[in-house]
Amino acid sequence: MSVLLQISPPSRTPSYRGLPVLALGFRPFYLLAATFGALAIAMWVAIYLGWWVPASQPWLGAMAWHAHEMVFGFAAAVVIGFLFTAGKNWTGIQTPQGAWLGALVGVWLLARVLMWTGPAWAAIATDVALLPLCSLSFFLILRRAKSQRNYGLAIALGVMGALNIGFHAAALSGRIDWSLHAAEAATGLVAIFVTVIGGRVIPMFTANAIPGVRIRRWQIVERGVIVLTLLATLAAALQAPVWLTGVLALGAAAAHGTRLYGWDPLRTWRKPIVSILHVAYAFLPIGFLLIAAASAGWLDRSTALHALTVGVIGCAIIAMVTRTALGHTGRRLETGRMEHLAYLFMTLAAVVRVAGPLWLPSYKPEAVALAGALWVLSLVLYVIKYAPFLTRPRIDGKEG
Repeated sequence: MSVLLQISPPSRTPSYRGLPVLALGFRPFYLLAATFGALAIAMWVAIYLGWWVPASQPWLGAMAWHAHEMVFGFAAAVVIGFLFTAGKNWTGIQTPQGAWLGALVGVWLLARVLMWTGPAWAAIATDVALLPLCSLSFFLILRRAKSQRNYGLAIALGVMGALNIGFHAAALSGRIDWSLHAAEAATGLVAIFVTVIGGRVIPMFTANAIPGVRIRRWQIVERGVIVLTLLATLAAALQAPVWLTGVLALGAAAAHGTRLYGWDPLRTWRKPIVSILHVAYAFLPIGFLLIAAASAGWLDRSTALHALTVGVIGCAIIAMVTRTALGHTGRRLETGRMEHLAYLFMTLAAVVRVAGPLWLPSYKPEAVALAGALWVLSLVLYVIKYAPFLTRPRIDGKEG
């Protein structure tokens, strides 16, 4: 099997004649998500540390805006781009492109602007429209192809949309605390995406790239890991009894840790495009261990949550937006200095954001600032190198 991530089948005669950036879902959503992810974190860190007091605050308030936009704006865009791209291979049916893809991207972009500027009614109406539209588009393609195995991913995208509606409903009723719980649940849902997709591709990529590596799977772990992740996420978001959250989170951590051990992660360090996937997955057991500790009151919930947001989601995103962009623009899966720096900066951002407040709690603001700077550098490097790849036709002349 080729080491290329072929999540869209090759086409001998390209039929799409529109803008290259709208040829397939990964192109606009990856580019805009990375750009927005860098800008939004730079803005948030500046506000959080008091370095910048904007003339007009986001109508939700800075904290709720940050939580919402990084999950329902940044992460959701990458998930949509990936699923629209992968769906073409899973089904053999063209996913949104051209005008319809451009319309969806336009809704996402308008929502990002309105979520800062308001008015609230326009921001909410625009923002809540995107995920249901994308979920329905994706589900109809899967149903047409009778790809029942992937129905759950379309449904999960719809659940994320429902959580977004819940976020706004809570905010409108003055319960920002429940809005943050909805964002936390959505973070767990993205972690489930990583659990499902990672379980499919990380062992395959590892076996393809590392000669002689031994991949091991245990049926009891594979059966339980998604359920435990879901239950632990719900328990943490709903602030279930301490003992229940702790047991479920420890169970999820054990399942993820065992799963990762079976993929032989230490053999991958010479292959950064593979090792970054293992790093992202390693933050799942770390994150759930910290969630168990936070439920017992041993550390703050924010630090535990950021093990998932920066560690799992951030590292998984920088891994996949480089890999899929290379493969689907006709390039070889060969990464260079800029990608390796992007991987390193994102990994360090996760380590600093999680370990800094744990080891040196009095220096938490400095840890947040450094982690934010590293995050921004990682995404900026991606945009600089990959913007030309994402906005130009495939170099091999194929469609996608």
